[in-house]
Amino acid sequence: MTAFRLLKRRDAAYPAFLAAIYDPPPALWLRGLAEPELLSRPAVAIVGARACSSYGRSVARSLGRDIAAAGVVVISGMARGIDGEAHRGVLDAGGTTVAVLGCGIDRNYPAAHAELAGRIAETGLIVSEYEAGVEPAPWRFPARNRIISGLARAVVVVEARERSGALITVDFALEQGREVLAVPGEITSALSAGSNALLRLGAAPALRSDDVLEAIGIIVEKPALAEPDGDGGRVLIALRDAPATADELARATGLGAADVASLLVELELDGRVSAGEGVYRATIAR
Repeated sequence: MTAFRLLKRRDAAYPAFLAAIYDPPPALWLRGLAEPELLSRPAVAIVGARACSSYGRSVARSLGRDIAAAGVVVISGMARGIDGEAHRGVLDAGGTTVAVLGCGIDRNYPAAHAELAGRIAETGLIVSEYEAGVEPAPWRFPARNRIISGLARAVVVVEARERSGALITVDFALEQGREVLAVPGEITSALSAGSNALLRLGAAPALRSDDVLEAIGIIVEKPALAEPDGDGGRVLIALRDAPATADELARATGLGAADVASLLVELELDGRVSAGEGVYRATIAR
């Protein structure tokens, strides 16, 4: 197990962005192989509901992957749902991510994310203001949210109910002068009520990773990807109309089930399609 390190506010490596907030933690416990200087690199926080939809999981993973591919650190809270998917997207891209805990630095919370914590620690950092042995408690998680936003240049809310804890992170972000973005969700879904309310109140819409990167002053020039032609193009066009299962795509395109399955694998590897619970979606524009 990686040894824990203590980073005090008077240390040169303590992130200046975090030190400037109201009530910064007097010290941070660190777990992971990355150097403390990682916490001072340009970073974006991706947050959202624990109980999220397959759409939310897909978007969080896609945003994490694409933002990390641009060399930006992604910060989240390692919780179930949106947090975990954002971390996984970063790791899929070979990027670097930081998880901020609301419990002792020695804990993997939730326990189901022990493997994810190990992957994060291999290239990034797990951070807590609480020393080893401190139990998770409900009041600690809102407190840790000020660290998530405090380390980031911008906060992106992917999916959140009206009273979601992710909105506490937004409140901290606004107090700290951070950019706030929200991913639009279905207007009939309670899972998106909080994030859609943010858009109504003036949060910038995050329709693609470039929107997030531009919010922190990073413009990424990407070579244009040629649109797939032939059968692959037919499948992608169908998915842009609406998410669908493989069987629904076979009926919509008139292609055989085996051909559709093969094309979906190719489109997924190319980053054009994502899958969750057997439903395929065209990825958000990059």
